[in-house]
Parts: sequence; structure tokens; C-alpha cells
Amino acid sequence: MDPIACAVLVVGGGPGGYVCAIRAAQCGLDTVLVESGPLGGTCLNVGCIPSKALIHAADEFHLARRFSAGSPLGISAADPRIDLKLTMAWKDGIVSRLRGGVYGLLRRANVKVVSGIGILRDGKTCVVDTDIGRQEITADHIVIATGSESVPLPGLPFGGSVVSSTEALAFEDIPARIVIVGGGYIGLELGTAYRKLGSEVTVIEVAERILPQYDAELTRRVMARLGKLGVEVLLNTKATGLDRSGPALRIERSDGREQRLPADRILVTVGRRPRVAGFGLEELDLRMNGGAIEIDDQCRTSMRNVWAIGDVTGEPMLEHRAVAQGEIVAEIIAGEKRAFDKVAMPAVCFTDPEIVSAGLSPDEARAAGFQIKAASFPFTANGRAMTLGAEDGFVRIVARADNHVVLGLQAVGQGVSELSAGFALALEMGACLEDIAETIHVHPTLGECLREAALVALGHGLHA
Repeated sequence: MDPIACAVLVVGGGPGGYVCAIRAAQCGLDTVLVESGPLGGTCLNVGCIPSKALIHAADEFHLARRFSAGSPLGISAADPRIDLKLTMAWKDGIVSRLRGGVYGLLRRANVKVVSGIGILRDGKTCVVDTDIGRQEITADHIVIATGSESVPLPGLPFGGSVVSSTEALAFEDIPARIVIVGGGYIGLELGTAYRKLGSEVTVIEVAERILPQYDAELTRRVMARLGKLGVEVLLNTKATGLDRSGPALRIERSDGREQRLPADRILVTVGRRPRVAGFGLEELDLRMNGGAIEIDDQCRTSMRNVWAIGDVTGEPMLEHRAVAQGEIVAEIIAGEKRAFDKVAMPAVCFTDPEIVSAGLSPDEARAAGFQIKAASFPFTANGRAMTLGAEDGFVRIVARADNHVVLGLQAVGQGVSELSAGFALALEMGACLEDIAETIHVHPTLGECLREAALVALGHGLHA
């Protein structure tokens, strides 16, 4: 095959990679994208999108089962059932449609897509073994966007009854008993979904509380809801291996007691790590930050004209971070002055209830040396939350005490993920408490709680 020469070569077709390729092509740069699997990466194919589809299906089924026992809304539904194969087919259809859209966007932008594993020989050259032969690609700039992968546990290698989130999103039947190792957002999202579908679910977490990346005031609501749903959570507990006498997990409690947990499936969700092996990265002189590629505020690596974006650069491993980095890199290569300087990197946990956090929590703000004003407004005083039957939650605002500049916004409750864009915008625009308090918020919406929290922080709450 004839060698290909281009201005920009993107290795990896996940959200950051394909967006970088599209934006580079829009900027007039001859661009090639190399990807060995389906476009869209982890998020689209085995992460964010399919998991949220499964969560929605589980919520609907759980609601139908609740209605079968009667409802204060006056709704009744007899003997609800779920066909998991149809559910998975619906979920896969959504993924397929979105994946097709990515292919269409790349085609429209005139990005050349080469299918196969790209092996970097140096900072200018990549070799790809495709279905029709070996393809050599040389580029002025290389963007590494190889993503991340699930972290296995020693003594619990993936295979058989031990699965990662990828396999958990493609079960052919609903397991009777699931044990989840890891109380982070991935394990709790999937654990809650399968509990609502009918599985007995136990979560074990080595730390003293779940969701340690969020503050306790937010996670307390999730912990309480897990109890109401019948999910057993064992804190200060670690997995020690499989019990070979039968399908079960051996665990050790904080007091040294050992226990055996029967399980049809053991879902290991202890985190993700940058995917750096298998792409020839060892041939490059890249400075590393732990297991991740080190970058500066323009996503430059330690090698000239070699860039890295997304999960391969470490935490926070978020799709929207990768997308933002991809756009910035493409525009810098095209000659624009850009830098990755985000005040807010909102994060959402799609548990029941949902959690959203942007900026600093009260403790983080104090630790950074700020004197603060912090206030919350409860959903129990919000008309829209009442009409949704979703009064368990609140919105919280954190601001500097001296000039009232907002430092952080958090919320927990049903549907609060949809507040995340407004939270991020307020922080990026440098809003003050007065800006939010004087902005008219539509009634009846959950967003009204943001204004009410600002009013409380200013000392003249109207509905609190």
C-alpha cells in the first residue's frame, strides 16, 4: 500500500480523538484517524451511552413494578415483566445510530479513517495493519487519544463469572445474585440498575464510604436510597479472591473476619487506567505522570508535535474533558492561541438519586484558603420536585465571603444532571451570588433551587 502523508494523525477514535480529527479538518488540515475498533470509544460503545440506556430501562421497570402494588398517582399496572434481550437490542440500537453518526461526521469533514491498530514507530510515523495490508502513515503532528481500560484486581482476573462493566452491559439474562467490587460511580450505577431489574446486589468497598470523590453530604442521600432499594453495602471490606468451592467471592472485613458471598456474577469496578500498551508508545520519549502521559496546558507532551488528550492523560477521565482537549489541540495546530484553562469540570454520577458537582465543595474551598458563604436549598420546598415525586435532594452553592464570586455548585436529586451545564456556565463566567439571585429562573423547575440557594447565601431567602 502506498504511504500516506498528512498534517495531523489522530491515534484513537473515541470522543476526544474523533472530535479532534473533525475540528482539525474543519481548520483546513489534512487529517487521518486510526482506530482498531468501532468509532466512539469506550463512552459510546461500552460506557456512558449504553449504561444510561440500561439505567433508564431499569428505572421504567422499577416504576412499573411499583405501580403494580398501587400508587398515590392513581396508576396501577398488573404483573409487569421485562425481556432483557429486547432491552439490550434497544440499547444496542441507540449505540449503533450514534456510531453511524460519528462515521458520517468524519466523512463529511473529509477525515480519512484507517481501520486497524496503529503502532507508532517514532514521533512522525505510524504503521497500521489493516484488513487489506500494512499502511504506513507519516504526519507533521500526532495526537494520542488511546483512552483507558478497566483495572483488574489481583486474584480476580476478568473471565468466567468475573466481569468488567463491558460485560455487565451485555448480559443475556438478569443474574440472580451480583457482587460488585468497588463503590465508585460505575459500580453503583450498574448495581442500582440491576437491583431494579430484580437481582440481589451486594457492593463491597474498601474505603469507609461510597463515592469518595464526592463529599459526604451528597453521597449520604445515595447511601440511604441504596438501603431502601435493598442493595447491601459492605464498607471497609476488601475482596481476597474467588471461592473455588462454588460461585462465590471471598472477602475480608475490617476486623479481620473472612466471609463468603455467593454470586452468579462478580462485577469488578475499581477504576480505569490509561491505555498506553500496544501502540508503540514505548518507542517515544514521552514523560509520564504515573501511568498517564504527562501534558501541559495545551496538551503538548514532552516530544515536539506529539500531543495527548483524554483518558490516556489521566484524571479526570471524562468524555467532555476529552472533547474539549481535542478541539483545543486541533485549533492550536491550526495556528490559534488556545489553552486548556477550565474553571469548572462538572462531573455527574447517574445513581439514584443523581449527583452533580462543579467547582469546589465547601471543604475544598476552605482548604484552598477561602473564607466562604455556603447555602443549600431543599427539593422539599420546590414545586417541580413535588410534582415529580422527587423531593429527596437539594442544590448547594459555595461562594467567596468577600466578593461573592461563586466557587462551586453541587446538587443531589432526581434529574439534577440536567443542571450541570448551568452550573459550569456560572463558574466559567465568574458569576457572583447577586448575578444568580437577580436572574429570573423559570417556574416550576428544579433550576429555581439554584436561585433560592443564592438568596439564602445572601441572607434573604424567600422560600427557605
